[in-house]
Amino acid sequence: MNSYFQLVITDRATGIRVIPATDGGDALLINDVREYLDERAIEYDLIRLNDAVTAANGVVVPLCNRPVYPEREAYRLTISQDRMRATAFFYAPSEGAELMTADEMVNDLAFRNIVSGVCRENIDAFFENRDYCKEIVVAEGTPVREGHDAKIQLFFEQNLHAKPQLNEDGSVDYHHLNLINHVAEGDLLAELHPEDPGDPGENIFGEIIKPHPVKPAHIPVGRNTVLSEDKMLLTAGCSGHVSIRESKITVSNVLTVDNVDVSTGNIEYDGSVEVKGIVVAGFSVKAAGNIEVKGIVEGALLEAAGNVVLVRGINGMGKGEIKAGGNVVTKFIENATVAAAGSVTSESVMHSTVFSGTEVIVTGRRGFIAGGRVSARDRISAKVLGSEMGANTLIEVGADPSMKIRMKELQKNIANAQKQLETVKPTLEAIVKKLKSGTTLTPEQAKYAQQLQIMNKKLLEQLKRDSEEYMRLQSRLSDSKQAFVSVENNAYPGTTIMIGELSMVIKKPVTYSRFVVKDGDVRIAAF
Repeated sequence: MNSYFQLVITDRATGIRVIPATDGGDALLINDVREYLDERAIEYDLIRLNDAVTAANGVVVPLCNRPVYPEREAYRLTISQDRMRATAFFYAPSEGAELMTADEMVNDLAFRNIVSGVCRENIDAFFENRDYCKEIVVAEGTPVREGHDAKIQLFFEQNLHAKPQLNEDGSVDYHHLNLINHVAEGDLLAELHPEDPGDPGENIFGEIIKPHPVKPAHIPVGRNTVLSEDKMLLTAGCSGHVSIRESKITVSNVLTVDNVDVSTGNIEYDGSVEVKGIVVAGFSVKAAGNIEVKGIVEGALLEAAGNVVLVRGINGMGKGEIKAGGNVVTKFIENATVAAAGSVTSESVMHSTVFSGTEVIVTGRRGFIAGGRVSARDRISAKVLGSEMGANTLIEVGADPSMKIRMKELQKNIANAQKQLETVKPTLEAIVKKLKSGTTLTPEQAKYAQQLQIMNKKLLEQLKRDSEEYMRLQSRLSDSKQAFVSVENNAYPGTTIMIGELSMVIKKPVTYSRFVVKDGDVRIAAF
């Protein structure tokens, strides 16, 4: 219990007794005593009072030489500034004076309009076991639970910054800058966490305290996005890249950049790519859709599942490469490799390797193919083939270039399979011979024999598949007699024309003609 004081009143004087603390209770503070005495206008000698409080030995110390009226048990009520809490500081009654009751105190609180959050348990606990000169919470309001504004959580980086990587050798890699927020159809883009209005509170006087107002929000829906029925989730409506445009979350399947260089790094995009400027040597653009470049392409790699359109052209510097699952349309092709599943259209092809799954059309103001190798399955048309300087030029039609590559792979596979079969066959025959003679194989020999049988079966199946595919391709190759090469102006000497497996080297200039297969040979026909 805390140390506390009690007035002792006689017929002639008034004194004070200070009871010492017990069980680790707090010491009495002189200011608490002075406040009590001053409030009741009881005279005292400050030095004597201080000695009494300091000694706290239960001895009565005179305060003044006159008696005062007895003081019943009382308390000092303190109300917090926010009106959310009331505490009572109880004083002991004068020796022999009247005690308060718990109900009396509760009624007194009600008289003071303290009607909410009255701590009856604390009050009853005090009156059951009085502990004076100690703050006791007698009323406590219900605090406000503040809410929060609605929040939109984004599942992509809103502000991308170029971060060149440092290579192990100390050089800086500007090719992989991670400047694109790639998304696939159905990917989660944003989630709305609704506003929480909070809960009102109530102070000890019964006054309702409202929480601060909160702001609602909604997910800003842009193009190619899907908002859930409850409007809480936003997902990508297509594959591409996500960004915030005009304050809306938007998915685009067309990525537009100014140039492809150290400012962007390599581009790899699940959609179409539009380059307003140039593609610098050493960089690459890979797209699941189309690629369009309005400036020059240098010694770079362009790879598209769809079409590749170059408004100007490519100067590959011997390293540039274009791969297209569709068509390639370009102003010119120079010192580059171009492979298209569809057609290739250009105004000129110089010292390049060009493969087309359908046709190569080289027309326009110049319309020439000079140097390199140009191949197409159906036809090749140009104004000029070769050059007056006799540049080695191979013009090839009659088969999809990829088909010839595949045939070479199949030939190699068939040869390898036959070689392995020849190795396995003698061993299997020896094992069969042992079994017929009644010889019992050891577990290791039996396991090895089983492995050889499985290998033999797989090799035979592979040999059959590859042989059948090779025969089909060979049949298609032999049916390439309808393919042709046409030249509007000149085909210069030194140019090789190949149709299927047949070829012809031009010995003297040819003009305005077609090259076709006739009577088992490549011949010149009327245009």
